[in-house]
Order: sequence, then C-alpha cells, then structure tokens
Amino acid sequence: MNVLSLFDGISCGRLALDRANVTVDTYLASEVDRYAINVAKSNYPDTIHLGNVCNVGKCDASLPEIDLLIGGSPCQGFSFAGKQLNFDDPRSQLFFEYVRVLKQTKPKYFLLENVRMKKESMDAITDLLGVEPVAINSNLVSAQNRHRLYWTNIPMDGLPDDKGIMLKDIIEDDYVTDRDKSHCIDANYFKGGNLKSYFEKHRRQLVFSDNGMCHVGDADLSDKYAYINRVYHTDGKGPSLVASDGGHLQPKIAMSNLIWRKLTPLECERLQTVPDNYTKGVSNTQRYKMLGNGWTVDVVAHIFRGLHES
Repeated sequence: MNVLSLFDGISCGRLALDRANVTVDTYLASEVDRYAINVAKSNYPDTIHLGNVCNVGKCDASLPEIDLLIGGSPCQGFSFAGKQLNFDDPRSQLFFEYVRVLKQTKPKYFLLENVRMKKESMDAITDLLGVEPVAINSNLVSAQNRHRLYWTNIPMDGLPDDKGIMLKDIIEDDYVTDRDKSHCIDANYFKGGNLKSYFEKHRRQLVFSDNGMCHVGDADLSDKYAYINRVYHTDGKGPSLVASDGGHLQPKIAMSNLIWRKLTPLECERLQTVPDNYTKGVSNTQRYKMLGNGWTVDVVAHIFRGLHES
C-alpha cells in the first residue's frame, strides 16, 4: 500500500499502520517541523519526506499512485480551547490543502483527524469530504481523555474496546494521581502546569507526591465557591484550616503544601500509546510539543484494521 501522510509529525500514522498489520510499500510524509522529522527519520528511515504540504503534488511530479491519504490538519482555529477563529485562522486554512491533495491523488481510502469543533465547521468539513465524522475518545485505549473527530471512508467495526488503562498505570515513579484519566495533553504542555490551571481550567495534567495533599473528587456543597467542594485523600495531608471572617463558617483551603509535578515525556508517550522513548533524541520541550500534536496510535490503528475488511 502506498501511503501519503500530510502534517505527518512524528509519523504516528506509520506506527498505527504497523500496529494494524497493514503492509506499507511506500510511505510519503509532508512535514515542516525539523524536530518531528528527525524523530520520524530515526524510527522510519525509509520514509520519503516531501516538505511543505503546500508544495505536495505541485513540485513533486513523481508522486506514485496513492492508496491511502491520511492527515490531521492544524486544529488551533477549531479548538474550543482557542479563539475559535475556525477557517479564518491561517493554520486551519491548511485543511484546504488536504482537500486539494485528496482531489488530486484520488486515493481509495482517506482519513482526516481533528478536534471537536463548532457544528458549522464540522458540517463544512463533512460536506467537502463526503463522509460523517466518527467521534472517539482516546480514553478507551489509553489513560488520556482526548476527544477527536475522524472523517474516513475506511469501514469501521464500531468503537475500540475499552482497555481499562488508568493514569496510575502509566506513571513512572511513586507519585499518585487524583483521577482515573489524564486531561488531554496539548502541544503547549512543555510550559508546565500550575494548580490554578489544573483545578479550575481542567488542563495541564499534574501528579502528586504520595506524602502531600491529593485531590480525589468533589462534594456538592457550593455552586459559587468550587474550592470548598474539594475532597482530599485520607492517606495524604489535610488542607489547612483558618478562621473565617464575617461569620462565614465554611473552611478555606490552603494549597501551599501540595507537592506536584507535570508528566514526563515518557508518560506522555504512554498517553498517546506511542512506544516508550520513541521521541528520544530531541529536547523534552520538543518531545512534549510533538506528542501533543500527535495521534493516539491505538485509536488510529483500530480504524486502519478496517483496511483488511475491504
């Protein structure tokens, strides 16, 4: 099978094809990030790298017949976490390069991955690709909550089976977790997390020292003051109590004794079901970025198994 991967990143698509036992004759990749290219080359030296997606099919007259076109165009304009500029964001406009290459190469199969987005944008992509998206949460196959949409004409046998993998299962050391599944790892995870972002915005996954306070859930005590609802593990230290002013008898919570760290690059690889140390050889900053931009390999492998049925 000849495969063309646009926005290839670290070749998670190639990993998924291998995991699905799909034979790859030629794998062509379009990517511009030099660090991601280095990781892809170190793991798959036979990959043919084509450079910028805007030049694919224009400067490369020798493209072979393509059987499968895959890609996940930049999602920042679509994401609910961003400014939601949708197609007005220059990065999201690169989706139309995917459409151009799809029309030009006319592959038998295609796959496009992207984030959850406004219905108007989702419908626009659906109209152009001619198939409805399938929504899959990576938490079925990994320890990460990662909601994504997949537009494909590959026949699918339902959703992946739930493997029951929890965040505690992929942690390297004796730190503990306060939830079953990690928040979604994004490309900015290298910036680190903080308690406010983690507890209030539900992002930038943290893990906690087993001798510190560990938030394990929420009670339904206050709609206005969310911090009052926090419940801590009995094996950890309790939050500090201070006198309440003005007759306000609800206790306050001090977070200063909480010991925490962000996930390691290896733990992020495991969240994306990428082999351990697959991204080694570049800085941790680049590893975090490329993993946040990548695919959950086992989700895509589930989709690719449908190629055997066609």
